[in-house]
Amino acid sequence: MATTIDSDDFPRLLFEKMKCINPAIEDLEFYEFRYGLNNLNPEDGWESLMLERKEDIERRVSSRAFYDAIQIKRRVDDRIVLDEQIVRLTTMLFAGLVSGTYEVDWVNSHFYFDVRGFFFLHRTTYFTDAVVTHLGGKPFMQFEKKQKSFACLQDVGYKAFKEANAEVDNCFIQSVKKLIALRGTPILLAIAGPTAAGKTEIVELLRETFEQAGQKTTSIELDNFLTDRDYREEKGIFTQGKEALHFKLLEQGLRDITQGNRISIPRYDFVYATSSHDLNGNLKPDGVPIEIEPADIVFIEGNFPFLIEEVVHLIGLKVVYLTDDPVRLQRKWKRDIDYRKKYEPTYFRNRYFKDQFIMAEIAYRPQMEVCDMVVDTTGAALWTTAEVAEILHRS
Repeated sequence: MATTIDSDDFPRLLFEKMKCINPAIEDLEFYEFRYGLNNLNPEDGWESLMLERKEDIERRVSSRAFYDAIQIKRRVDDRIVLDEQIVRLTTMLFAGLVSGTYEVDWVNSHFYFDVRGFFFLHRTTYFTDAVVTHLGGKPFMQFEKKQKSFACLQDVGYKAFKEANAEVDNCFIQSVKKLIALRGTPILLAIAGPTAAGKTEIVELLRETFEQAGQKTTSIELDNFLTDRDYREEKGIFTQGKEALHFKLLEQGLRDITQGNRISIPRYDFVYATSSHDLNGNLKPDGVPIEIEPADIVFIEGNFPFLIEEVVHLIGLKVVYLTDDPVRLQRKWKRDIDYRKKYEPTYFRNRYFKDQFIMAEIAYRPQMEVCDMVVDTTGAALWTTAEVAEILHRS
């Protein structure tokens, strides 16, 4: 579809439209908005853009192939630039909003706009029909959605994030205490969740709670069971599933620690991407394993803690800790860009855009379909299976 847009008037018209898309735009002066827009101006002007039908856009951004094709390190003149498909999507949505081809409600229902990155991203659906059915059709407990206050911010620090999640976090912690008291220890507690969802922080809160009650805790990081990256890349496997891991060592380690035994596990060097153990599971001459003492509660950390069927039966409590993509992106701007200086910003934008759909598809939705509990911090809700809900109601 051709557009009828006057490029001279376009920035001002878009500025007003975008206030209905993201409330944080209200805090910008028009000239500040222009700074971001100038990086995306089409070479032949905004009137040169051809707009796609909404149905075609929806179909494309719901396809795994679209995300697989995103280049996270695309370079022009030795500088990382935003992937062409991401630029195309953002500029097309801009043009469609100004021309009236795309309604604000339609854009908001399928996409969200990140002010710091100055681009549109597709909204990821986590609570599918299958997930909701598995979790009993409705939340076990629901609280006020205090993360709504983040809508007018460009980034979010941990203090504000923690305060917004306090009620649902406390409900979750008390529920976990009850379940573990009934099921006994030692117990493996696996908490999965996307980057910046708050997994590390909630594990620390749980750890403090248990240790104050006189219970010993420890943790097993699944990434330490990774085989050498060169081997994984040669075989076309990465970090999902047992093919990427020293699986027999993982299985034996989990079995031993649930029986109260001290275990020795591989150590993965994240700088050199190598394991302390060879492919046969033997310690390399220069390898140094990790020694883990037995504990009452053993946390399992990683993206895929209960996707491996052979070890699921060893895990006593399976949890997905979830925060919606826009809020996690706000957290990552503050944490990973401002404080950690972890990524080149445009590489980060490409990577975040690409990874959320793929990880939801291969890791988080599948685990939500088999877990015991989901903590939805953005929805301020604790979800449980019917079996867990019955136990909690009785206790």
